[in-house]
Amino acid sequence: MTDYSTTTTTTVNTGAVGAVLVIYWLLILVLAVLAIAGMWKTFAKAGKPGWAAIVPIYNIIVMLEIINRPLWWIILFFIPFVNFIVYIIISLDMAKAFGKSATFGIIGLWLFSFIGYLMLGFGQAKYVGAPNK
Repeated sequence: MTDYSTTTTTTVNTGAVGAVLVIYWLLILVLAVLAIAGMWKTFAKAGKPGWAAIVPIYNIIVMLEIINRPLWWIILFFIPFVNFIVYIIISLDMAKAFGKSATFGIIGLWLFSFIGYLMLGFGQAKYVGAPNK
């Protein structure tokens, strides 16, 4: 017969877990602020209100206006999987609108948008107009 009477206790250092969570959320907050600042400045360069960057859904409408896409595309953002493809297209068009390459659109604006919009907003990029549709 097996004796199951021995128990093991695991101690978790809650102070360390709390510190890791605080650092994690501070990092998320910093990235969010950088993304908003970059998008704000990018919108302003395109002649749109910068504050639109902080308004959910309206910021997508402003992006669609900047790249000269129809406003009904906002509906596509609510369709699972389609929204990924649409955001790639918007990222490519946004890069073209600022005279950047398709590579910048995919890597800078789609994959690492918080860095890409900082580069557009605070960098030397100029708004050259929406791509022709």
